[in-house]
Amino acid sequence: MLGNSFSFKQFTASNFSIRSATINLFLQNPPIFQLKPQNRKIPRAHFSMASPAAPVSVHRPTITHIIFDMDGLLLDTEKFYTEVQEIILARYNKSFNWSLKAKMMGKKAMESARIFVEETGISDSLSAEDFLVEREEMLQKLFPSSELMPGASRLIKHLHSKGIPFALATGSHRRHFELKTQRHGELFKLMHHIVLGDDPEVKKGKPAPDVFLAAAGRFEGAPVDSHKILVFEDAPLGVLAAKNAGMSVVMVPDPQLDNSHHDAADQVLSSLLDFNPSEWGLPPFEDGES
Repeated sequence: MLGNSFSFKQFTASNFSIRSATINLFLQNPPIFQLKPQNRKIPRAHFSMASPAAPVSVHRPTITHIIFDMDGLLLDTEKFYTEVQEIILARYNKSFNWSLKAKMMGKKAMESARIFVEETGISDSLSAEDFLVEREEMLQKLFPSSELMPGASRLIKHLHSKGIPFALATGSHRRHFELKTQRHGELFKLMHHIVLGDDPEVKKGKPAPDVFLAAAGRFEGAPVDSHKILVFEDAPLGVLAAKNAGMSVVMVPDPQLDNSHHDAADQVLSSLLDFNPSEWGLPPFEDGES
């Protein structure tokens, strides 16, 4: 067999001569070639085909305690804040958007109010204090109609039936909390304890960890290892507050919230109905739970 570097044009009589006797001998006694099987194993990698990478397993800590946020997570109340703030801004020919809302969610009332009037450029016409007074009047009429978010009742009742301790940590003050929950009192009574935004121990609002640390410190047998606490949040600042407290976070954001705000969460779900307790070492839902 001729090598690849040897061209046919080079194959000439001048540089290639074989005695006829040798050729005849070759034709009369052709050599016998025997193919023997190779015992050498070829590495499997040589045969591998390109394929999608296998999903990476996510290591999650085993959870023993739960802390819930409230607005936008358990109760569908964020829409009320949006509605009222849109009405107020319309007077100034301005609009309310989700970029601004993301900065306000989870903050204490006065902090949120200052962000609102300054970011929208109406602080010369409306002070943060006056904004709160005006907003308060409208919100008090809306809060009593607050509805539960999908999956909230199912999850709370499941945790209670399995003896998993869970608490509420919200930036809402007591007067708002009572208005928002007046139709759902029986469900919120299942909480081990409740920490509100006007609690003396909560010095700073989210993203400071104060409200979650206060909630963690009131479970029986406290202190509880923060790595064994799972927080449920909908707001970017709330997620950061929980992470600052050293806790894991499941985020259930509003679909209008930009995806860039999801990064800090350990898990992002579209609804509490999608939560799988087993992934966090918690008792699984039983058939028929709704």
